[in-house]
Amino acid sequence: MSVTKAFRDAMKTGMVVAPGAYDCITARSIERAGFSAIYMTGGGTAASLGYPDYGLLTMTEMADNAGRIAASVKLPVIADADTGYGNELNAIRTVREYERRGVAGLHIEDQGFPKKCGHLEDKTIVPIEDYVAKIRAAVSAKTDPNFMVIARTDSRAPLGFEEAVRRGNAAIEAGADMVFIEAPQTLDEVKAIPRLVKGPCMLNMVWRGKTPDMALPEVEGLGYKLTILPGVLSRSVLGACETALAALKQQGRHPMPTSDITPQQAFQLAGADEWDRYRTQFRQPLKQAAE
Repeated sequence: MSVTKAFRDAMKTGMVVAPGAYDCITARSIERAGFSAIYMTGGGTAASLGYPDYGLLTMTEMADNAGRIAASVKLPVIADADTGYGNELNAIRTVREYERRGVAGLHIEDQGFPKKCGHLEDKTIVPIEDYVAKIRAAVSAKTDPNFMVIARTDSRAPLGFEEAVRRGNAAIEAGADMVFIEAPQTLDEVKAIPRLVKGPCMLNMVWRGKTPDMALPEVEGLGYKLTILPGVLSRSVLGACETALAALKQQGRHPMPTSDITPQQAFQLAGADEWDRYRTQFRQPLKQAAE
């Protein structure tokens, strides 16, 4: 079964929860933990290359990271595609490049440049006509009908909740498979989105962000089909790194890692068992020459 169909099938049985990964290590951790999908976080990807989430990465940098993650796991990967990296033409190429790299879907937003994380202030929003045209172009670029084009709107903060819903519905009419209204600010807004949007909806849970923290079963009960937690691992890793380095300086010796595993076990988590089989798999005795 293709990852695109697997993702759509998973949504038929309940809300899909996709923790955020920014590299292959975090993606494999999500897979081992038993989740059914992975979200490639744009903010985490940018941070892993040394940049803030300000739209500084190029489309190929983002698509390449999505491709590496998708190749390292068997789970469907939904990836951040920022603004589609330009106008309708760029959105078409973005969909083609992400799809070719094996991801199950992406989301494209209505921010202008320079874009920002959806939970920061002072975002610039493009006119709805430009946004809808870009979504329509992205949908037209799909070669796999199961590939997900998710329409994200960041208009809630600068333009208001009603405008965000209007844009979500306009995106559905343009062919989007799902709507992602970023950063609803109250519990009432979170509850209203699946009711008011005429299509499947996605929610972004950001720790200490603008959206109220909620239990995942409660979110599912509201009718959401996908919830992402983009920073659940990147923030945890950052904290673990700072704790380990502080312990190293204080103790003057290697501190005990959070995961107390051997080097061999660490390599096994990166797929060493598969590659070890290849060491001898292709070695065969040579036939003796006839006398």
